[in-house]
Order: sequence, then structure tokens, then C-alpha cells
Amino acid sequence: PPPSSSSSDHHQTPQILDDEQSSSDLSDMPSPLYSDLDADDERQPLSDLSDNSSTISSLSQNPNPNPNLPQSPSPDPSLLHLSFNQDFGCFAAGTDRGFRIYNCDPFREIFRRDFDTGGGIGVVQMLFRCNILALVGGGSEPQYPLNKVMIWDDHQSRCIGELSFRSEVKAVRLRRDRIVVILVQKIFVYNFADLKLLHQIETIANPKGLCEVSHGSGSMVLVCPGLQKGQVRVEHYASKRTKFIMAHDSRIACFALTQDGRLLATASSKGTLVRIFNTLDGSLLQEVRRGADRAEIYSLAFSSTAQWLAVSSDKGTVHVFSLKVDSGSLGIERTRSAPEPHFSTPPAVSSLSFIKGVLPKYFSSEWSVAQFRLHEGSQYIVAFGHEKGTVVILGMDGSFYRCQFDPEAGGEMTQLEYHNFLKPEETL
Repeated sequence: PPPSSSSSDHHQTPQILDDEQSSSDLSDMPSPLYSDLDADDERQPLSDLSDNSSTISSLSQNPNPNPNLPQSPSPDPSLLHLSFNQDFGCFAAGTDRGFRIYNCDPFREIFRRDFDTGGGIGVVQMLFRCNILALVGGGSEPQYPLNKVMIWDDHQSRCIGELSFRSEVKAVRLRRDRIVVILVQKIFVYNFADLKLLHQIETIANPKGLCEVSHGSGSMVLVCPGLQKGQVRVEHYASKRTKFIMAHDSRIACFALTQDGRLLATASSKGTLVRIFNTLDGSLLQEVRRGADRAEIYSLAFSSTAQWLAVSSDKGTVHVFSLKVDSGSLGIERTRSAPEPHFSTPPAVSSLSFIKGVLPKYFSSEWSVAQFRLHEGSQYIVAFGHEKGTVVILGMDGSFYRCQFDPEAGGEMTQLEYHNFLKPEETL
């Protein structure tokens, strides 16, 4: 049966439908033109969405916050969630009180919403820089049920729609035209304009909510765990093709997708090797080595040109690897600005590689070009900054680092700035 609709103002109990998916509520959802109003993004709004005169405008133009949501003072909140937006220019933090949105370069808090009661937000997903966010409750006093995705409009400082499920929501991914909801063994894909269910995918147990989607202007590419350990499933919606890639022997711990969905980086629970695949044919293009001992990989990120790959793990070091992929032959779209010069630096390959056939694979692995050392054991996520050769690192301890690496010499990265984004600063 189709999803049931109920008014969010009357809090009716949603009708429980077959399978995991329960109901969607779109009674208050406007039908605006979903446009990303970033100054540097010239893409046109999606044409298949309603031709309504209201547009979703940039977060930075946000009006005064709702007075009913007090901007509470100290003590510092507890961090429950961190995520970058789709172009890595902003990041969102979910806390035990609400959520906060920050700009990366220059670093500044754009806005925060602290709730009166409950307040715990376990998932916050931005949609580029617009005022629509996806929220899921979290922590010891969740603001919303853990089985619901709430669509928040920050212009109205309230939720304008919701999706309900029969089990806990592990993660959410947004595109201008799609909402993807990840449960522990199932993924649902919805049309953003009307919250209509378009596709369901079954996965192996996926407690981390692993799933990535492409953000280019074309049809969506979606990557998620397959039905067996170590397997990745790639959905190409343009060609309606599904590709399965046996990426690792052990379970998948982390993966990343380029903006256009052509390249996929994967790491397993061993955390020693990272593999880069072509999503179109599933071929292995490159393998790089983080280290010799096991590690939990927390995040992987491609640079905008797919020339570099950054990796963070519980070992406390962020690594940057040089990718050999010929992006031209894959048709990877370079950034609109002048393309980065291609540095012919060979990757850091062990000097013993001349006797490759004799020694174990370990000695001929490609090692990282640049590193930045942090506190071991803390959880960090990483992305490339908009300035060439920069990396942004966010920690679950509230730390924000912006670092620079030398693409030719490599070695230790230089720290450009540091902030604790949970502590109030005089500049705010």
C-alpha cells in the first residue's frame, strides 16, 4: 500500500504498513524549487520539481531564530553526530540539546538550534547550503523518535514533513531530488518533492548505516553494503543497472564516492588497505596502504578532482594518498575553476618494489604522501578544503583542524588553524 498521510499538527499515530516502512507525512511540505544558492554553484535547479515561486534560500540569509528556541548558554553540550555537507564547505553537529551548522572556510558558526525539552539529535544531514535539513533523534533524551526522519525547514524553525519506520534509522543521505534512509538491513529511496517511495534495497546487517550517493547533476549513483560480508552494491539509476563488487574478505567498514559516482574507495574492518574501484565495471583501479596493523577507519574522502584520497582512523593519523586514476578516461568532471596541475610525483612506493615478485605484497604497497597526527583513539572525519592542498578534520571531541599538505614534497602537514567548535568564541 502507498504511504499513509497524516497531518503533523495533529500527531496521529501513523498506520503501520507492510515491511519496515510505515508512513510519510507531507501535509506541511511546501513544493518549492529546490535550488542550491551557493555563489559558486551555477547548476540550474532541478526541472522536475514543482514550478513554485518560493525558493529555498541559503542558510547564511537565515532570518532571526525562533524566540521559542532559546540559545542556551553553558555547559558545553555533548556531541552525538558530525557530518559534512555535500560539497564539504559546511558541517553539521548533532548534540544532546539540538544541532549546529558551521562554515569551514572561513571557520564560523552559521546558526544553532537548541531545544527546550529532550533535544538530542543523533543525525543531521544538510542539503548543500539550503534551509532544509533531515533530523533524527538521538542520545539519552532524543528530541524525535529514533524511527523517524524529520524534514526541518529552518526558515520556519519547525518540521514540515516526516518519514516513519518500524525500526531505528541509522543514517540519512540527501540529494536535491532524493532522500535516502538507511535502516539496519534495509535502505529506502524517496523522491524529495512528494516523499514518494521509489526503491527499497536489502543489505547485510549495517549498524553504521553505511551508504553514499553521488551529488553530480546526473542521475543518482548509490553505494551500500551488499548481502554478503565484504561485498559492495552499486546502483546506477540512469542505466537501471546494479553492480556487485567483492571489495574485501572481511566486512566493509567505510567507503566514499566521488561527486559524480564514478570512483569508489573502500576499507574493511582490518583497516590496513584502501581500494579504489571503477563503479561502472567494478574493476579495481588502485590499492593503497594505511599501515601494517589493524585500525578502524572512520572516514574516507576524495578531493574534488579525484587526485587525492584522505583517510582517518582510530590510530590518530590522517593520511593523504596520491591517486593514479586517469580521470579523463573515466569522464570525471573536473571542477569549474581552472583544473589543478597534475603533479607527476610518484606515489610513495617501498624502495623494495624492484623485487616485487619475491617479497610479500606489503613491501610494494603504496603509502601515503602526507600525514597529520592527532590524538589516538578519538574519532575524526576528514574532507578536502576548497583551497588547493588543504584538508579539514573534525573530531567528536569538538576539534576543528584545517591543514595544508605539499603535493610535491609530501610529509607532515602544516596546521593552518584549530578551533573547539563546541566552546563559545568571542567572535560569535
